[in-house]
Amino acid sequence: MTARVLHKVFVYGTLKRGEPNHHWFAKSPEGHHQFLYRGHTKEKFPLIIATDYNVPFLLYAPGKGHRVQGEVYEVDDAVLKNLDILEDHPSFYRREEFEVERDDGREPKSDRVWIYSIREFRKELLNKPCLESYSDQGSHGLRYVERYLRDRSFDIRTAVLDQ
Repeated sequence: MTARVLHKVFVYGTLKRGEPNHHWFAKSPEGHHQFLYRGHTKEKFPLIIATDYNVPFLLYAPGKGHRVQGEVYEVDDAVLKNLDILEDHPSFYRREEFEVERDDGREPKSDRVWIYSIREFRKELLNKPCLESYSDQGSHGLRYVERYLRDRSFDIRTAVLDQ
């Protein structure tokens, strides 16, 4: 029997517990996922809500925004592959390793984990309000619109990417 390769992934938006896309962790029946802890990015990043469908995005602009709060999960290759599909890595979001600090005070105090972010974004997105923490039910009042409810002709890349 071969050993299962495990990865740590930090989620900050609709993949968190209680959020609309959390079920993507369980899409692969043989896949492994386990919540590990709540944490925050060591660096500041802009976490925004954008498009007509109120999608949360972490923009790769280190030093701007907040130390973003989220959750760290342990996943195997099957689950990571599904998350890559959801995030359209690497052609839309890019999955890269960053440092995340634990919020529970336990050791180790920080981890290198995978985080999905948008690298080549429209610069005007930096003018949107930055969040420290995302919830679909947040006080911002911007409810996430599930993919199946969106206009099929809408191209999210055009609205977000600097092309």
